[in-house]
Amino acid sequence: MAFHTTRPLRFGDCDPSGIAYFPSYLNILIGVLEDFFASIGADWKSLNHDRQIATPTVRLDLTFVKPGFHADLLDFTLKVTAVGGSSLSLDHEVRANGDLLWTAKHKLVATSSKTHKARAWPDDIRAALLNHLETVHA
Repeated sequence: MAFHTTRPLRFGDCDPSGIAYFPSYLNILIGVLEDFFASIGADWKSLNHDRQIATPTVRLDLTFVKPGFHADLLDFTLKVTAVGGSSLSLDHEVRANGDLLWTAKHKLVATSSKTHKARAWPDDIRAALLNHLETVHA
């Protein structure tokens, strides 16, 4: 089950000509990821501070299709494509006005905030992630 959210492309996210500055996309994407985790009951404050779990990105492959412009409403679709022992694979699609702007293949890993080593997803988070896992229908 995909996660959807919308974010505005603000003036500060763009270059002087009003075209989205691609590093800003990554900052916005982190906010979307934070919202996704909150939606499954694992808000980042409790995840990072209380449970001492970090979620560093280990792979991020971006493909840009069209430019985004200041004041566009960016429609994000996040799909869980794989849940490993400590890893999580995601596909992102970002659209504005129905047009595909960019996609991303994203892999992150649950790590201990104390040791910075990979750790297993806690059972409740694993169950929530698996609930969002995209399945291929035959």
